Order: sequence, then C-alpha cells, then structure tokens
Amino acid sequence: MINRVVLVGRLTKDPVLRKTGSGVSVTSFTVACDRRIKTEGQPTADFINCVCWNKVADNTAQYTHKGSLVGVEGRIQTRNYDDPMSGKRVYVTEVVADTVQFLEPKGSGNSGMAMNAYTPDYEPMNQGYQPDNASQSFSDSFAASDTLDIASDDLPF
Repeated sequence: MINRVVLVGRLTKDPVLRKTGSGVSVTSFTVACDRRIKTEGQPTADFINCVCWNKVADNTAQYTHKGSLVGVEGRIQTRNYDDPMSGKRVYVTEVVADTVQFLEPKGSGNSGMAMNAYTPDYEPMNQGYQPDNASQSFSDSFAASDTLDIASDDLPF
C-alpha cells in the first residue's frame, strides 16, 4: 500500500510553531493548491492542512510566511479527538510532511519565481536562436573541410 502526497502551493497564513511537553517542535500550516480544471460554481483551489515535526517544523516556521510558495512531501493521516467544549468526536485529516521545500528565494514575497528554475531572458523581437561568434567560428572550421580523416581503429564500435 502506498500513502504518498506531493503538493505545491502557497501558504494561506503564517505557520504556527508549537512545542510538545517534551520539547519537540511541531508546525501546522495550510497550503492552497490551484485546481487544474476549473468548474463553474466550484472553488478554484483546495486548502490542505499540513503538519511537520522536529527540524522540518523549525525551518518551516523560521523561513516561510503567508504567501510563500512551498513544495510539501509527506503522507495523509487521519486522527480524532473528543472536543471538550461540545463533547463530540472530531475527525481531522491532514498531511504529515516529511519535507517542506522553499520554492522562492528568501524575501521575494509572492514573485511566483521558483528559486532553482531557469528563466531565460525574453525579448519579443528575438524569436530564434542566434549563436555567438565563438560557436560560429567553431562550426565553420568543420564546414571548411571536405573530407574527414577517420581510421577504423578510431571508431568505438
């Protein structure tokens, strides 16, 4: 059986860091994940409750904030408890995060840019690849020669 979850989304509010009685860190947060298919009258995002423990909890609380783009890997867990106020049993389903990846550079806010993503410079008038002079002269040196001097011993097969 497999119970694995991978989420990418933005935090809906600042993560909440707490400590257990034995001093273990636990952070809870909610991730908003956009839906691919948008249906009229339906929400466009899902809001998924997550929790992480120990060092992951400390780092998440320290380096993320409302609006941070994060990647979460973990497992779905269901738990229940008796609510002392109403006396009813409450069921909670959440993602227990093994890892939380910070997908934006610190202090970038909601720029929408992933930290490790390559984004080439885009110029609307430059629609094609234009090689620089070094690669042009390199390819011309091969084109100038009509024959290739390769011995059968030089071939790898």
